[in-house]
Amino acid sequence: MNKVVISVLGQDRPGIIARVTAAIFEKDGNIENVSQTIVQSEFSGLFIAAFPSNNQTESLQEYFRNQVADMGLKAYVDPLKPGKPVAAVSSQPFVITTRGPDRKGLVASITAVIASFNVNVTNLQAVFKGGDDPSRNIMIYEVDVPLDTNKQDLDVALRKKAEELGLEISIQHRHIFEAINRI
Repeated sequence: MNKVVISVLGQDRPGIIARVTAAIFEKDGNIENVSQTIVQSEFSGLFIAAFPSNNQTESLQEYFRNQVADMGLKAYVDPLKPGKPVAAVSSQPFVITTRGPDRKGLVASITAVIASFNVNVTNLQAVFKGGDDPSRNIMIYEVDVPLDTNKQDLDVALRKKAEELGLEISIQHRHIFEAINRI
């Protein structure tokens, strides 16, 4: 089997996922993973699919570009490189939430602290509506914290950075976050 990553980007509209998944099916592909989101009005989708070996990456690239072009979308196909997933490291899931006034560099500053502790961000949602109303600007980082990470030092560093940036911060184990927020 030939595994590829298909990235689809463009203005959101109904039918994008139906079009891409039908195209995968028509090429005898099997979807293994999908992650899709809409940011403001932009669609972003990642599809990992396995195809019979006779479907080469270059021909799939042209095929998918043609399949979504009439929808004003762009498609990119790359071979899936084998490797050990970062999540394979023994870790615990946490959710870090920040709220505060919008300004440049917020995500860069918080993720720099996260990365300095070798913590992996597995999902990030940031919504900036502008202005100084903290409830209008929120960032939610889902992270995997390696078991050997000093969580107290991580907590102190994140709280210090949040204070410097004028942000409120919450750091919770994902299970606690989910129980409280019912996602």
